[in-house]
Amino acid sequence: MTKRWWHDKVAYQIYPKSFCDSNGDGIGDLGGIISKLDYLKDLGVDIIWLSPIYESPFVDQGYDISDYYKIAQCFGTMEEFDTLLAEAKSRNMYVIMDLVVNHCSSQHKWFQEALANPKSEYRDYFYFVKGKNGQPPSNYRSYFGGSTWEPVKGEKDMYYLHMFAKEQPDLNWENPKVREQIYRMINWWLNKGLAGFRIDAIINIKKDLEFPSFEADGEDGLVSCTKMVDEVTGVGDFLKEMSAVTFEPKDAFTVGEVFNMKKEEMEAFIGEEGYFSSMFDFSAHLLTLGEHGWYDAKPVEFKAWRQTLISSQLEAEGIGFKSNIIENHDEPRGVCTFLPDYARNEQGKKMLATTFLTLRGIPFIYQGQEIGMTNCRRNDISEYDDINTHDQYQVALDAGLTKEEALKVCHDHSRDNARTPMQWKATKHAGFTAGTPWLPVNLNYFSVNVETQARKPESLLNYYKELIALRKFPAYSEIFVYGDFVPAFLEYDNIFAYYRSLADTSVQILVIANYGREIQTLPLGNMLVEKVLLMNTDFKDDLRREARGKCCVTLQSCEAVVLLVSEI
Repeated sequence: MTKRWWHDKVAYQIYPKSFCDSNGDGIGDLGGIISKLDYLKDLGVDIIWLSPIYESPFVDQGYDISDYYKIAQCFGTMEEFDTLLAEAKSRNMYVIMDLVVNHCSSQHKWFQEALANPKSEYRDYFYFVKGKNGQPPSNYRSYFGGSTWEPVKGEKDMYYLHMFAKEQPDLNWENPKVREQIYRMINWWLNKGLAGFRIDAIINIKKDLEFPSFEADGEDGLVSCTKMVDEVTGVGDFLKEMSAVTFEPKDAFTVGEVFNMKKEEMEAFIGEEGYFSSMFDFSAHLLTLGEHGWYDAKPVEFKAWRQTLISSQLEAEGIGFKSNIIENHDEPRGVCTFLPDYARNEQGKKMLATTFLTLRGIPFIYQGQEIGMTNCRRNDISEYDDINTHDQYQVALDAGLTKEEALKVCHDHSRDNARTPMQWKATKHAGFTAGTPWLPVNLNYFSVNVETQARKPESLLNYYKELIALRKFPAYSEIFVYGDFVPAFLEYDNIFAYYRSLADTSVQILVIANYGREIQTLPLGNMLVEKVLLMNTDFKDDLRREARGKCCVTLQSCEAVVLLVSEI
């Protein structure tokens, strides 16, 4: 594998609206991000991913872009963005942004021109389609509920396509002029010094222009729009072209949000000549989805989660790098999703971090993950500011759940769980803002915050620093970055363990985590423990002697250890 500059990096996702507010208006901004660069550098972060900061009406929190060349006023100015790039560069850090080009905002000048003049060239920048038999062109359900087809006011039997909210019309990638405009915009940002992009909802750019209807999968008579995405082919032609004229010449790092890729296409996506540098591993998140929505989702079962991650790791070996996540801006907090109730404590959170940061692939830490931020309970649906949460709340009510039950569903699954303000201090509004935050803070900020944990050597924050430092330590970085992933101890129901190894070295790294309630003693067979590299509890003398003097390792509930081992 050709080594690239991003292979050994650790990335950190910032949700700008909720990260740090520098001017007291209750909304996080570029000034706030700049003020925390030293914090991120000290954590060990190399790449910063900013969720959308473009001009937007914020119907979908910035993923509805009205001008790709402007910074939204609430976040600051282009001059401040340039300062951010310069300050990051001075710290040997890289900045990437969201690339949202499946759709734009209905307030974008292209769409406004298309609505104003049906004969305008911009009409073909989108999908305007005649209805069929007095009905929409097809029976697709959007990601946020309801039909993907919105009637065009003043035009009989005419609709436009939106796979997300109606305020997010899909761009017509079949039109070469659209692609040209998109590529020009991408290169404009790269020329400013941006290191690359996280690429949003990209599989959706390829449409079946016949827009066939499919058998309904719900009582509303609609079918998920992903059905059409799954059936259509040819998205690779667009992705290859985009990469060739934008990313490749600039050696840009790109990570795709890819949900509907076919397994046989992985090499085309993230291989040596792939469309992207990497793609997010959403395999664990898919376990959290219900058949009909959030309301019928089942809790994540450990063995299914373990096997899912193992399978995902193995399918990428020899091909490329996935980007590993515990959580992001579109998911609830990982410690409330992947840890059993008895493990939702500091030790359990360290255990999850150990499993996550030593996998093969590029780790992405989401803001607040490093201090163990959790889901946030709300008292009423009106307290949520997420379009998807409101839709799923109504879906739950329609399915017969009570308001209290539907609200509990939102507590477990809402995207707002990850969007509550970053918890910096045990002071008013968690030190996020001097004003009133756009979204109320999680009330546990008194105990879960950066300032408190920074003072405690044994805190989760400092454990994250140790894990990242271990991953980058010269003696072991080659194994952590390029080493194979080999699962171990699968016969133990509550153990997540694996080796990281290189073919030309005699030593290996063994990661073991006990996700069960009971103590577990694991025989190491012909493996000898050379050194305990890191453990999420104190290095007890009896554990050290047992590890070095016997071919076994004993772990209490929620203990995790990273060992340097060799064959006897």
